[in-house]
Amino acid sequence: MGKINGFLEYERKDPGKRPPEERIKDWQEIRLPQDPEQVRLQGARCMDCGVAFCQSGVLLNGATSGCPLHNLIPEWNELVHRGLWKEAYQRLVRTNPFPEFTARVCPAPCEGACTEGYIMEPVAINSLEYEIVERAFAEGWVAGKKSPDTGRKVAIVGSGPAGLSAAHYLNLAGHDVTIFEKDDRAGGLLMYGIPNIKLEKGVIERRLDIMKAAGITFLLNAEVGKDISPQALVENYDAVLLCAGAGKARELEVEGRNLKGVYQAMDFLKSNTKSFLDSNFEDYKCINAKDQDVIVIGGGDTGTDCVATAIRHGCKSIYQFEIMPEPPAKRVEKDNPWPEWPRKLKVDYGQEEAISRFGSDPRRYCISTRKLTGNKKGNVKEVHTVDVAWIKDGRSRLVPQPISDSEKVWKADLVLLALGFVGPEDAIMEAFKLNRDQRSNVKAEYGVFTTNTEKVFAAGDMRRGQSLVVWAIQEGKLAAREIDKYLMGKSVL
Repeated sequence: MGKINGFLEYERKDPGKRPPEERIKDWQEIRLPQDPEQVRLQGARCMDCGVAFCQSGVLLNGATSGCPLHNLIPEWNELVHRGLWKEAYQRLVRTNPFPEFTARVCPAPCEGACTEGYIMEPVAINSLEYEIVERAFAEGWVAGKKSPDTGRKVAIVGSGPAGLSAAHYLNLAGHDVTIFEKDDRAGGLLMYGIPNIKLEKGVIERRLDIMKAAGITFLLNAEVGKDISPQALVENYDAVLLCAGAGKARELEVEGRNLKGVYQAMDFLKSNTKSFLDSNFEDYKCINAKDQDVIVIGGGDTGTDCVATAIRHGCKSIYQFEIMPEPPAKRVEKDNPWPEWPRKLKVDYGQEEAISRFGSDPRRYCISTRKLTGNKKGNVKEVHTVDVAWIKDGRSRLVPQPISDSEKVWKADLVLLALGFVGPEDAIMEAFKLNRDQRSNVKAEYGVFTTNTEKVFAAGDMRRGQSLVVWAIQEGKLAAREIDKYLMGKSVL
């Protein structure tokens, strides 16, 4: 422990953000630099617990508690406090190959399980991770490595966090790794599913350049099952790892779904990121919310990203619908005890910007969409909703019940569906003749990752379903170890 009573002496200090009224004018990241001395004192708040729940990475009551990567958090917290930045970086990357991604887009289940969070504010683990890895890049400590060639070839389908993680470790073991990506840029949802304001794409390109220099090959615009034969991959490579994600979006099964102006959130976000990267929006090839009344249906991170993006376009108004009840202001210990992930209300960056721009939080809770109506040209013009109450049914399950006389009509020119994902795309599943589990994901045991097709493995969201970036990275890491065993009889990973 860097300072025995540090958690009593120092309050939590998070990095600042650019003011909403300033940042909505551009597409750059919103975080402000932290004073190095402040960062050092934040490291001193860590208690170095006898049982460090922050690095547990388990599921409690359906949510992740602690870091699935099992990051050695107390160790690098102390090293930061002592000013040993390079040593802190070395401990960080011992478990996490891409801390620059997780520090920006992970919701930090490690902080939710921090022992200090039981009675006070948890250690600012996420911002400490950010400072460590950015210092490492600035000092030139980040470099790719590769062991002597084994002569084995591995094909990875998908370049999201699971695919990149597996490629990193398989390359480290000396295998010849080729990643097949259907899009024109590598990165998967990191590239096209998360706006530049939350994860600047130069951060991804910086890492991809290191991986390429280490010997990993990226083939872009290469969709397996369309441009690339699955049979050819199986025949020409010693192992194939599928990390194509859970790209099948959940649909809104209501009247009017097919009206013009109703889009899946990922189509909206991808078109914007691609247009921004290709031409700084000068090609006009994105779904644009300018001067539109916008309704976002879905209350998660993707919905928040849609809110922030629409505000930057200059939307006329914006609301975000969530069928679930509004979370409490503080953790309710009876129903949500520590170290479970704390279910409490937070105001994320998109809501902050909506409050600044329109004067109120855009979220509306316990609201269900009944139908969409359009004008004579087939464009959406209204969203019809009803309020719901969550009532226990005969099996003591909470189910939404419509509240009488609560119907409402909302003006809408653009409706974005941010309802999550239900599994991998059917085409790739059928192309490799893969068995599915009860949730339609690839049937492959966690920790083993083998599928019913010889030489074919699966990891990440494609195997476990929609999840966190840290789970994807961990699955890629563990799948790499199993493939290494499969190829070599034992693993050096």
